[in-house]
Amino acid sequence: MGSNPALRKLGLSEDDRAVIVHMDDVGMCHASLAAYADLVDFGLTSAASTMVPCPWFPATAAFCRNHSEKVDMGVHITLTSEWQGYRWGPISTREPSSGLVDEEGCFFASNDAAQAHGEPEAVQLEIKAQVERALAAGIDVTHVDSHMGTVFDPRYLGAYVQTSWQNRIPPFLLRKDQAALREMGIDAETAALFAEQLRMFEAQGLPLIDDLYQMPLDQPNERLEQVIRALDTLRAGITYLIIHPAKDTPELRAITPDWPSRVADYEVFTSEALRSFVRKSGIHLIGWRALRELMREG
Repeated sequence: MGSNPALRKLGLSEDDRAVIVHMDDVGMCHASLAAYADLVDFGLTSAASTMVPCPWFPATAAFCRNHSEKVDMGVHITLTSEWQGYRWGPISTREPSSGLVDEEGCFFASNDAAQAHGEPEAVQLEIKAQVERALAAGIDVTHVDSHMGTVFDPRYLGAYVQTSWQNRIPPFLLRKDQAALREMGIDAETAALFAEQLRMFEAQGLPLIDDLYQMPLDQPNERLEQVIRALDTLRAGITYLIIHPAKDTPELRAITPDWPSRVADYEVFTSEALRSFVRKSGIHLIGWRALRELMREG
């Protein structure tokens, strides 16, 4: 697709490596919010997104209001509830006919189940409700993205993008052509449709992301080396580096078996060793706020 036009608009060259170090799942539990507060002060993360349906969202919104000059917070559109003993559900409805809830009245636990049952109209209303609640809570929302990628279904993508346009907030979208989408496992017909939509979105002024890398949640050991390796091999363009930091608490250990990787992310992204590497790397750390302003100026 050629060089990313957003780089030039940000004052960078087409050969520059820019990265959004993005913290997912803020407000999923207290441990995630406590980690985020420390990471904002430390300065090695550049953006985050919050899970509006989750129990610690109100406290997250309060933190954002009280530290508005520091935070770059988006809405982590949430349509699944994956843990067995700690669950949440939609904020727009609890009607079984919506296809949003399982027999317990919570979101389905997997993407496959959520996408098999969720009625597109109900999904659209839920996406809209989550963004509106974040805005009403006083968060200066900088972007929207998707928990577990559930919205990246042909039936839901339009509502996801439409909600972002209506609020003048950029959505996380990968800047990929048809061949790259096919390599990601997307079928030919859907890949062709997505590729055409992405070209149209970029032409209309939406900033798109070139590459995505998520720190694995099943490899907590040697985390610093993993992060440095990921950053050191970044290609030119804008890369989305997803991390899931959380403080080590009894709550976190009770919620998820992948807690060691989340704690490892917290420890690495508050380490002087990583700060030193980033300073010397020549990588440009950018946030969503700058991309949102590009969208609004366009």
